[in-house]
Amino acid sequence: MSSKTYTGRAAFLELLIQEGVTHLFGNPGTTELPLMEVVPKYPELKYVLGLQESIVLGMADGFARATGRLTACNLHCAPGLGHAMGALYTAKFNNSPIIVTAGQYEQGYGLTEPLLYEPLVRLAEPLVKWAVEVERAEDLPRIVHRAAKIALTPPCGPVFISLPGSILDETVDMDLGQPTSVHTRTRPSEDWLAMLANRIRSAQHPVILAGQELAKYDCFEDAAALAQLIGAPVYLESVPYNTRFPANHPANMGDITRNQHKVRETLSAYDLLICLGGDLLRMSPKADVEPLPDGMPVVHISERDWELGKNYPTELAVRANVADTLTALLPILQAQQTDQDLVQAKQRLGHAQANNWSNNRDRFVATIEQRLAEQSSPASSQPTEPTHPDVAVWQVVQALPDDVIVVDETLTTNAALNKLYEAKDPKAFFGLTSGGLGFGMAGAVGVALGQPDRPVVATIGDGSSLYSIQSLWTAAHVKLPITYVILNNRSYRIIKDRLKAMRHTDQFVAMDMTDPPVDFVSIATGFGMPAVRVENASDIKAAVAAAIASGKPSLVEVVIDNGY
Repeated sequence: MSSKTYTGRAAFLELLIQEGVTHLFGNPGTTELPLMEVVPKYPELKYVLGLQESIVLGMADGFARATGRLTACNLHCAPGLGHAMGALYTAKFNNSPIIVTAGQYEQGYGLTEPLLYEPLVRLAEPLVKWAVEVERAEDLPRIVHRAAKIALTPPCGPVFISLPGSILDETVDMDLGQPTSVHTRTRPSEDWLAMLANRIRSAQHPVILAGQELAKYDCFEDAAALAQLIGAPVYLESVPYNTRFPANHPANMGDITRNQHKVRETLSAYDLLICLGGDLLRMSPKADVEPLPDGMPVVHISERDWELGKNYPTELAVRANVADTLTALLPILQAQQTDQDLVQAKQRLGHAQANNWSNNRDRFVATIEQRLAEQSSPASSQPTEPTHPDVAVWQVVQALPDDVIVVDETLTTNAALNKLYEAKDPKAFFGLTSGGLGFGMAGAVGVALGQPDRPVVATIGDGSSLYSIQSLWTAAHVKLPITYVILNNRSYRIIKDRLKAMRHTDQFVAMDMTDPPVDFVSIATGFGMPAVRVENASDIKAAVAAAIASGKPSLVEVVIDNGY
């Protein structure tokens, strides 16, 4: 081991680079000036400016989701960390490996309670895997390498480091050391593989719940092979982390949804639930029934042990890498399957395919096309009404190129998008995961930076967009091919829908944005981004296609019916 003389600020950036970090997302303030002083000396570390800290963290989250790699973001002391807490909550749900840092006052000065001061570790701890404040400059290598190791070890997630200015300004001799990579890809033992195979073969009507880890480890092919081998329809887990399973595969039945009554009804047709790398029925609003039918046996394979047996009894709970488990399990099942087993498996899938995603999509499109024809008919008495949301989403989907990545944060149109957008590869889709709004606008920038060779289309609700609208400036600044499609119903429609359904009233207070209306075209152009407003359904496809084809950041505001 050899030591060299470093300032704390230079050592920190060199340690990030050593850990493979290529982008530092930030919004600098006075406490971050030591880092900003040396950033120009490290051109291999691209600094990406966000105009508010929640956007900074959202961009880092999007980059981590799109690449699976470690990234970093730098926030401005206590208020900056406070601004970012909602985005940090979402990054936690996404298991995104992010080193989150914030500048802190010089050691000891906090005792005087200056402006912007608060103990940062206590603020961050509930939402990160590990939080620490650097107390000695010579500890930076140990802290940064440990933070990276923790963030990247499954279940992955954000970590936090508080950086006092006195540490960054100190000059000391230190050895930067080297990264530690923990090998965590495990598969079950032979005995457990045999138990899994026997339990799966004993089921007469198995069903698969496809989770986020299938996309993370790029094992769609093996998951599809399992579905076909045992004749199991495949539903997508209830949280839209990513693609989860190819939309166009015959076994894909679509989203399981978060409607507890509907989920319970769906699963009641089966006698074994096999959850592959996903959450086991994470729901949202409380209902008067459990989504899992009483006594239904569960097999659950995931690297996230907290999810195993968390809410429901699990007959076989396996903490393992889902890709490696499928690779080991498939040959065992293939060797055991009889000709009769294969015939029955084919029959089960054949019966299910009448209502699979592809066939349901065809029926849904036919309904939309009929609605569009009626609306545009000369005999129609409603030619100038705003576009129906389903029609608008279908027009947008038809404009998407094959290599597109969709980042979605629509709430009331999300169901239509899931029924229409044919996401096929693991990185074709990233959705809203935590329920907290604000990821979509910022996350799209991070996704585009992480996948610069693919066009990104962000479908965002008007209400959602305003949680992080300043992201438009960074999108315009980085000049990557991001098209924002704002589906504008001028209201919080999901809250209206739930108020009617759950509280049985339509007396809407503080749920409309019509007085004055929000002008998204003016907002976008004010941030330096070309924008267009579309009010007619027949113009949507062409407007979105033109924006994507430009290869530049742009915004398309689509005016849709508000439903009330």
